[in-house]
Amino acid sequence: MPQKLPFITLEQAKAIAADVPTPFHLYDEAAIRENARRVNAAFAWNKGFKEYFAVKATPNPYILQILREEGCGVDCSSYTELLMSEACGFTGSEIMFSSNDTPAQDMRKAYELGAYINLDDLTHVEFLRGVAGVPKTVCCRYNPGGTFDLGNGIMDNPGDAKYGMSEDQMAEAYTKLMALGAEEFGIHAFLASNTVTDEYYPKLAGILFRLAVRLHQRTGAKIKFINLSGGVGIAYRPDQRSNDIAKIGEGVRRQFEEILVPAGMGDVALFTEMGRYMLAPYGALVTTVLHEKHIYKEYIGVDACAANLMRPAMYGAYHHITVLGKENEPCDHQYDVTGGLCENNDKFAIDRMLPKIDIGDVLFIHDTGAHGFSMGYNYNGKLRSAEVLLKPDGTHQLIRRAETPEDYFATFDFSPFFRKG
Repeated sequence: MPQKLPFITLEQAKAIAADVPTPFHLYDEAAIRENARRVNAAFAWNKGFKEYFAVKATPNPYILQILREEGCGVDCSSYTELLMSEACGFTGSEIMFSSNDTPAQDMRKAYELGAYINLDDLTHVEFLRGVAGVPKTVCCRYNPGGTFDLGNGIMDNPGDAKYGMSEDQMAEAYTKLMALGAEEFGIHAFLASNTVTDEYYPKLAGILFRLAVRLHQRTGAKIKFINLSGGVGIAYRPDQRSNDIAKIGEGVRRQFEEILVPAGMGDVALFTEMGRYMLAPYGALVTTVLHEKHIYKEYIGVDACAANLMRPAMYGAYHHITVLGKENEPCDHQYDVTGGLCENNDKFAIDRMLPKIDIGDVLFIHDTGAHGFSMGYNYNGKLRSAEVLLKPDGTHQLIRRAETPEDYFATFDFSPFFRKG
């Protein structure tokens, strides 16, 4: 079986923990930069290509700044994500704003920043005009309905998704927007999540490229860009294949040459909005073993919980676990690895074969760089952990401190409950 290897040693983990106690999320800066360069190289054939990192995946300004230095933009979906991106220096066409059930405040902020605004519904044309105005360039989100498959099985069900417009609605939206002063248009769609296949983006690109030709012919609208959104996944399990971003880029290029170029649309820019692919493998949750319990099953209790990483509890998602310092020992013990929440689904692993684990061991929970910290919460009064950046020279930097009880209580007003004088 292939191995998933941690990007730190036990000695490195202990050195960081002496400064920043566990649990903490750790990110590998050098690997993040290398991956961003691979993505840019895979799509370098398209003159206007830009990766808009999905801020919701890892909303940390230090991470955003690294990606900005590597030429990436940001995909924002809320007012606070827009504010964070603005603080990091992103503005104008460096920002894609894709939202649904959008508050007026959010839409106004996106408009003020000059972001590419991606409208989720036909009714949002009037909403945009009323709360902000209609910019020169506007994007619309497409939903083809039905199911999406790659010939070897259904990948997802767009017809059940709340996002996007039908083709007829897209055409109507473009016509209305042109009447309101819009001059250039974008197309956006997200049809499947966490795909581990090199076929997804090329198949999606073919669908959107043909749509672009039809919409241009039908409405006369100039299509400026096509956004393939996210959906490119990672190999969470050791026996899964990993996506080959170079092959994916080449597959998209072939669709571009076959569909858009003959239609006289070879100047269309391509965008992506990958969060998981950009960050997930380059982050980990580092946690210390606090307890072991021997009843009907063998349990290992750690100082992290689902409040630090909710994917296993919420989705039953698999995250590989390495016991640091025991990488070469046999996985001959079966454990449930648990956190301390008052919920029985607070488990990072169930019936997982691991080396013998002792109290004080340090566990490296893989692939938490996206949708890890960002999905954290405060149930049971649990406090969200720190985030740490592993620098290319091997040093570490605290990029978000752990929450304190004072943070947890900061939004309360306790004054009515205490006597004065």
